Amino acid sequence: METQNTLSTKLKEYLLITLGVELVVIGVYFFKFPNNFSIGGVTGLAVLLSQVIGPAISSGTLVLIINLALLVVGYFVLGRSFGNRTAYGSILMSGSLSFLEYIFPMHGPFTNEPVLELAFAVILPAVGAAILFNIGSSTGGTDIIALILKKYTNIDIGRSLFYSDLLLTLFAFLIFDVQTGLLSLLGLILKSTLVDTVIENLNLHKYFTIICENPKPISSYICKTLHRSATICDAKGAFSEKERKVILTVLNRSQAVQLRRFIKQEEPDAFILITNTSEIVGRGFRA
Repeated sequence: METQNTLSTKLKEYLLITLGVELVVIGVYFFKFPNNFSIGGVTGLAVLLSQVIGPAISSGTLVLIINLALLVVGYFVLGRSFGNRTAYGSILMSGSLSFLEYIFPMHGPFTNEPVLELAFAVILPAVGAAILFNIGSSTGGTDIIALILKKYTNIDIGRSLFYSDLLLTLFAFLIFDVQTGLLSLLGLILKSTLVDTVIENLNLHKYFTIICENPKPISSYICKTLHRSATICDAKGAFSEKERKVILTVLNRSQAVQLRRFIKQEEPDAFILITNTSEIVGRGFRA
């Protein structure tokens, strides 16, 4: 039974990695590459190099070469700590880009609206990256460099990667034109905020503080119907000086709606505080 649960969890993880990677690939191949948006990372570097080298080597091929080189370095330098999920994400992304180049070659942007295309070039990879980061995976690339720097230096990794992405974005002004450079810079700014926002929404839960006289029906509903746990504490009203009970629990959004409805019907006098939370560490949530 435990083996089945482990296999099911692994399968779910790799399905999520596949979904996240393919969202990144769609945004990069169909919207980022044709418009020469250089928004940092390996794909941004590939956009710049493909312009310098010329049409002999496409952006997708450059991503494949760079990612494979970084994978080899990562396995030699980091060993087992490198992680199979990151390796899978990196290989899948590189292979998917090469496959799309073969079956659906792009000779220019879909539309004449660069801002519209920038939106898809940022949103799709940001959502995909958020899914990957949320389960501890990535598409490789600069994340492999980050892992190597983390192992051997005391450099602030997040800031270093942001500066490297910014530098690649600024090169777009020199290699392409001002419009492409400005759109790339705008894309970098949007990407840096959107990924965190998506991750927070993926992990959003409702933290309940319920003050009532009789906690038994509510706690029983939480445990037996919603299959969650709760903590019950003693309390005393400051004004009334009456003894009360405080129930603390964390639920997902659909469970929160059910609990609110139940309390309204069964314990209408209960006092409820509901707070949004996306950082929950412990059994049943994030390890």
